[in-house]
Amino acid sequence: MTDSQQKNDQLTFELNDTRLAPYYQKPKLFTPGEVLFWDDQHISEQVLAVHLDPETELASRKPETIEASVAWIVEQLGLEAGDAVLDLGCGPGLYAVQLARRGLAVSGVDISHTSIAYAHSFVAEQKLRINYRCQDYLTITDEKKFDVVLLIYGDYCTFNPEDRQRLLGVVGRALRPGGHFVLDVSTRVHREKYGLKKSLYPSKGGFWRPGPHLVIEHGFDYPKDGIWLDQYIIVEESGSLRVYRNWFQDYDREGITAELTAGSFDVQSVWGDLTGKPYCEDGEWIGVVAKWVSD
Repeated sequence: MTDSQQKNDQLTFELNDTRLAPYYQKPKLFTPGEVLFWDDQHISEQVLAVHLDPETELASRKPETIEASVAWIVEQLGLEAGDAVLDLGCGPGLYAVQLARRGLAVSGVDISHTSIAYAHSFVAEQKLRINYRCQDYLTITDEKKFDVVLLIYGDYCTFNPEDRQRLLGVVGRALRPGGHFVLDVSTRVHREKYGLKKSLYPSKGGFWRPGPHLVIEHGFDYPKDGIWLDQYIIVEESGSLRVYRNWFQDYDREGITAELTAGSFDVQSVWGDLTGKPYCEDGEWIGVVAKWVSD
């Protein structure tokens, strides 16, 4: 038997693994995958590398877009040196650094130890002052400390309804009276542009694992709920199997406005993105500036 035949036999065995059968079925909404996704050292290093790659927008927007967004947010809100900004899901600090260079008092929170370690080292080299914390931002307890809270690149869309409600409470408590929440959310147009994932491939080492493994990508659509799921099944040579799930809640203008209003925010303006692009019904993104209206 040739090496190629052996590999094909192994692949067939893995595909016929009875453990895989449940994962080919459409899961219930917001069924979780691996809960320790961000604590995996290899995956977190891959995510950081993608964040820092200026040629891709898989994890962060390109540098010129980030710079344009920061300039627009500062101008739109009339921010001045010393104003306090909290960047939720800050990653390696791509927005936080731009904000700090404009004299703002910036704090960043992210769950990835790898990204926060990089962020700390970068600001030390650049002699910038940014307060970074490695923490799940749903658990922060800051009260009335910030003039602005940012949640950028669709992070809001990844939570289930209960956690989104919890998040709005966290943001509201963290804001000073009259403070602003700035976020962007994806629309159905954006998700349909990329379609449902459906592929299978062996890898000698890549994003999910440093060594040989099999990747099975499968997308699921829940059109009545405006929800999509990207699912990844990873099978290692040892037979170890892990399932990762990324859920996305897509929005239209009415939907995100209603949700923020119910969470005690006044939606002051809606945009096509966070660079100030005008809103249009068939756009891929919605940028929102909302004001906290409850004590």
